Amino acid sequence: MALVLIVEDNPINRDVLGRRLERRGFSIRFAVDGPSGIEAAKSIMPDVILMDMGLGEMDGCEATRRIRADPETAGIPIIALTASAFESDRTNALGAGCIDFDTKPVDLPRLLGKMHLVLGLKMPAAALASVV
Repeated sequence: MALVLIVEDNPINRDVLGRRLERRGFSIRFAVDGPSGIEAAKSIMPDVILMDMGLGEMDGCEATRRIRADPETAGIPIIALTASAFESDRTNALGAGCIDFDTKPVDLPRLLGKMHLVLGLKMPAAALASVV
Protein backbone atom coordinates (compact mmCIF):
# COMPACT_ATOMS: atom_id res chain seq x y z
CA MET A 1 0.00 0.00 0.00
CA ALA A 2 1.50 3.32 -1.10
CA LEU A 3 1.87 6.06 1.51
CA VAL A 4 0.59 9.46 0.34
CA LEU A 5 1.30 12.76 2.07
CA ILE A 6 -1.36 15.38 1.33
CA VAL A 7 -0.16 18.92 2.06
CA GLU A 8 -3.36 20.98 2.06
CA ASP A 9 -4.46 23.90 4.22
CA ASN A 10 -8.19 23.56 3.55
CA PRO A 11 -9.66 21.00 6.00
CA ILE A 12 -12.54 20.07 3.69
CA ASN A 13 -10.21 19.45 0.75
CA ARG A 14 -7.90 17.39 3.00
CA ASP A 15 -10.75 15.28 4.32
CA VAL A 16 -12.47 14.65 0.98
CA LEU A 17 -9.32 13.81 -0.97
CA GLY A 18 -7.92 11.71 1.87
CA ARG A 19 -11.07 9.62 2.19
CA ARG A 20 -11.34 9.14 -1.57
CA LEU A 21 -7.75 7.90 -1.78
CA GLU A 22 -8.07 5.67 1.30
CA ARG A 23 -11.04 3.94 -0.33
CA ARG A 24 -8.73 3.11 -3.21
CA GLY A 25 -6.13 1.46 -1.01
CA PHE A 26 -3.71 4.28 -0.26
CA SER A 27 -2.41 5.02 3.22
CA ILE A 28 -2.81 8.75 3.89
CA ARG A 29 -1.01 11.26 6.08
CA PHE A 30 -1.66 14.99 6.20
CA ALA A 31 0.20 18.25 6.66
CA VAL A 32 -1.60 21.58 6.93
CA ASP A 33 1.04 23.99 5.62
CA GLY A 34 4.44 24.23 3.95
CA PRO A 35 6.65 23.89 7.04
CA SER A 36 4.70 20.90 8.41
CA GLY A 37 4.74 19.37 4.91
CA ILE A 38 8.54 19.59 4.81
CA GLU A 39 8.79 18.07 8.29
CA ALA A 40 6.32 15.28 7.43
CA ALA A 41 8.15 14.48 4.19
CA LYS A 42 11.34 13.90 6.17
CA SER A 43 9.78 12.02 9.07
CA ILE A 44 7.42 9.68 7.21
CA MET A 45 9.17 9.41 3.82
CA PRO A 46 5.96 9.04 1.77
CA ASP A 47 5.86 7.34 -1.61
CA VAL A 48 4.28 10.45 -3.16
CA ILE A 49 3.32 13.95 -2.03
CA LEU A 50 0.23 15.82 -3.22
CA MET A 51 1.22 19.45 -2.68
CA ASP A 52 -1.30 22.31 -2.66
CA MET A 53 0.34 25.30 -4.30
CA GLY A 54 -1.72 27.96 -2.50
CA LEU A 55 -0.63 27.41 1.09
CA GLY A 56 -0.48 30.69 3.01
CA GLU A 57 2.84 32.02 4.30
CA MET A 58 5.05 29.38 2.62
CA ASP A 59 3.49 28.34 -0.67
CA GLY A 60 3.72 24.90 -2.22
CA CYS A 61 6.49 25.93 -4.62
CA GLU A 62 8.76 26.98 -1.75
CA ALA A 63 7.92 23.85 0.27
CA THR A 64 8.70 21.74 -2.81
CA ARG A 65 12.03 23.50 -3.33
CA ARG A 66 13.00 22.81 0.29
CA ILE A 67 11.99 19.14 0.02
CA ARG A 68 14.07 18.88 -3.16
CA ALA A 69 17.05 20.58 -1.46
CA ASP A 70 17.25 17.90 1.26
CA PRO A 71 19.13 14.82 0.00
CA GLU A 72 16.93 12.56 2.16
CA THR A 73 13.66 13.76 0.58
CA ALA A 74 14.85 14.93 -2.84
CA GLY A 75 13.64 11.79 -4.62
CA ILE A 76 10.04 11.79 -3.35
CA PRO A 77 7.67 12.45 -6.27
CA ILE A 78 5.57 15.58 -5.75
CA ILE A 79 2.39 16.30 -7.68
CA ALA A 80 1.19 19.91 -7.52
CA LEU A 81 -2.49 20.57 -6.85
CA THR A 82 -3.98 23.99 -7.45
CA ALA A 83 -7.25 25.73 -8.21
CA SER A 84 -5.37 27.93 -10.68
CA ALA A 85 -4.94 26.35 -14.10
CA PHE A 86 -2.83 28.97 -15.86
CA GLU A 87 0.20 27.77 -17.81
CA SER A 88 2.38 30.00 -15.61
CA ASP A 89 1.19 28.07 -12.53
CA ARG A 90 2.15 24.79 -14.19
CA THR A 91 5.53 26.21 -15.20
CA ASN A 92 6.19 27.50 -11.66
CA ALA A 93 5.22 24.18 -10.05
CA LEU A 94 7.37 22.13 -12.41
CA GLY A 95 10.22 24.62 -12.03
CA ALA A 96 10.07 24.22 -8.24
CA GLY A 97 10.52 20.46 -8.61
CA CYS A 98 7.04 18.98 -8.90
CA ILE A 99 6.95 16.09 -11.34
CA ASP A 100 3.37 16.72 -12.41
CA PHE A 101 0.55 19.20 -11.99
CA ASP A 102 -3.19 18.79 -11.53
CA THR A 103 -6.07 21.16 -10.95
CA LYS A 104 -8.76 21.42 -8.30
CA PRO A 105 -11.45 20.43 -7.99
CA VAL A 106 -9.67 17.11 -8.33
CA ASP A 107 -10.62 14.89 -11.24
CA LEU A 108 -9.97 11.67 -9.33
CA PRO A 109 -9.47 9.28 -12.27
CA ARG A 110 -6.94 11.68 -13.82
CA LEU A 111 -5.11 12.18 -10.50
CA LEU A 112 -5.08 8.43 -9.83
CA GLY A 113 -3.57 7.87 -13.26
CA LYS A 114 -0.78 10.34 -12.50
CA MET A 115 -0.18 8.82 -9.07
CA HIS A 116 -0.03 5.29 -10.45
CA LEU A 117 2.36 6.43 -13.18
CA VAL A 118 4.82 8.04 -10.76
CA LEU A 119 4.54 5.13 -8.34
CA GLY A 120 5.08 2.58 -11.10
CA LEU A 121 1.80 0.85 -10.24
CA LYS A 122 -0.62 -0.81 -12.59
CA MET A 123 -3.89 1.12 -12.67
CA PRO A 124 -6.57 -1.22 -11.30
CA ALA A 125 -10.00 -1.00 -12.93
CA ALA A 126 -11.57 -0.82 -9.47
CA ALA A 127 -9.69 2.44 -8.81
CA LEU A 128 -11.65 4.10 -11.57
CA ALA A 129 -15.00 2.44 -10.88
CA SER A 130 -16.23 4.83 -8.20
CA VAL A 131 -15.14 8.45 -8.31
CA VAL A 132 -17.39 9.76 -5.55
